[in-house]
Amino acid sequence: MPRLNVIVASTRPGRIGHVIGDWFAATATAHGAFDVRVADLAELNLPFHDEPGQPVDGGPYAHEHTRRWSETTADADAFVFVMPEYNRGYSAPLKNALDYLYREWHHKPAGFVGYGMSSAGMRAVEQLKPVVAALRMVPVAEAVNIHLRQAVDADGVLTPTVAMAHAARGMLDELQLLTGVLSAARVAA
Repeated sequence: MPRLNVIVASTRPGRIGHVIGDWFAATATAHGAFDVRVADLAELNLPFHDEPGQPVDGGPYAHEHTRRWSETTADADAFVFVMPEYNRGYSAPLKNALDYLYREWHHKPAGFVGYGMSSAGMRAVEQLKPVVAALRMVPVAEAVNIHLRQAVDADGVLTPTVAMAHAARGMLDELQLLTGVLSAARVAA
């Protein structure tokens, strides 16, 4: 069964990202096509990129945190980025985590669960797509967009909408399709 890494990109105290990440991971597990793992950047706690070598060189990595992140990423067949929108963009910890590595991302599909106030994270997702493409990932078209004012109550409880569930199923179906195709491409490469 292919591995799907659900990457929770928010690291700030009081964040809702881990709640949304847990919801999506449960949804992906119920979908049944993937071995689902959650990689929470707050728990990973990567410092700003501190490797002396270039990521394009692929190691060897000088730091244990980079080796762990490399292994976690290399073992995945697909990714879903659960990401907030901050000031019309994606978070610095997410960009940092992406920039740590290079070959580990290649030829793998990427989906997005964006969340925020006015745009439900859509602007951040659109900004991230060229970055993942530069890392030779294939962004899927379907995304989950969560308007926080509509889906999260004052106590921080997420109430998934029908639209969220429908979008998640569509994205997972697309990830499943591309995972098979890109797995063959990785073997050929």
